[in-house]
Amino acid sequence: MTTSHVFDQAPRRVYWEVTRACDLACRHCRAEAAPAADPAELTAQEGQRLLRDLARCGDPLPHLVLTGGDPLKRADLLVLIEAARALGFPVAVAPSGTPLLTAGPLRRLKEAGVEAISLSFDGADPARHDGLRGVPGCFDRTLLAARECAALGLPFQINTLVSEETLDQLPAIHRLAVDLGVARWSLFFLVAVGRGSVLSPITAEACERLFDQLLDLARMLGPAITTTEAPHFRRVAMARARRDGHGERPSRVAGHAAGIRDGNGIMFISHTGEVHPSGFLPLSAGNVKTADPLALYRDSDLFRALRRAETFGGRCGRCEYRDTCGGSRARAWAATGDPLGEDPLCSYEPAAAS
Repeated sequence: MTTSHVFDQAPRRVYWEVTRACDLACRHCRAEAAPAADPAELTAQEGQRLLRDLARCGDPLPHLVLTGGDPLKRADLLVLIEAARALGFPVAVAPSGTPLLTAGPLRRLKEAGVEAISLSFDGADPARHDGLRGVPGCFDRTLLAARECAALGLPFQINTLVSEETLDQLPAIHRLAVDLGVARWSLFFLVAVGRGSVLSPITAEACERLFDQLLDLARMLGPAITTTEAPHFRRVAMARARRDGHGERPSRVAGHAAGIRDGNGIMFISHTGEVHPSGFLPLSAGNVKTADPLALYRDSDLFRALRRAETFGGRCGRCEYRDTCGGSRARAWAATGDPLGEDPLCSYEPAAAS
């Protein structure tokens, strides 16, 4: 069995967009969130059924990430968390940096069994961060939340957008992550979907340079560094590890486990129940209101195609790293309309056909 097919029976991570309601107006919002909840979002009963259906993934259960919008805007969030924990899911939550994100809700999340939360910093100071988030005070509120998490013993990671607008801020954001004592710094490489289409992606050449810089940072004390929608970080990390005499097993970097990418180890469920390969690839395999989400993941044409890296187009399909990396399927779709196409953020020329 090749790496591409390791995740054919169950996802490793399930992202559930529990609501699109959010009080921010982020320039790059994938969800195009709005202040009020969509009347069509999954009801409390539908959410509970979804959790039971996902529990049939078997051991080990996927890591469940409750995202949005702002999950704190969903009235039954704590009930859903407690139900998920009772079924055995490890649960993380991705709240927004709004006035809702205070000590009380954070304490209740921890008491409900949340293992970690993610906080977003897209700038190292209020002017840069709030400029992207669209609401003054977001940076300061997020910073207070980070310190409250530390006081509560609630693990948290920092998420950061990578685009032309944020590239110069990354060293300072890394220093902030070190100062806050986070375990993980996760970089989200822009895919032009939702409101993110108004921002500018970095070039493939700048991406390669950034990867080398990130690997240098990873050698220092500080958080582990992972990437989202940039799986070719694994290729660069593996090459660096070989050069350094460590084989092909770089530590503390290179993102999720080898081979995980949109639709292969990843499943995203929208606020209305649509099942997507990721939050950045808005092609639907079906809806959990009328179909079994696990069956959609295992058997739908969309997900099955995304797990067959040997059928990808262009350099991605020819690349010797295709099973380990496979490229961003979301970016391929955003750039070409074909989710099986070539990822334009990667400049690597495959050594030979494989």
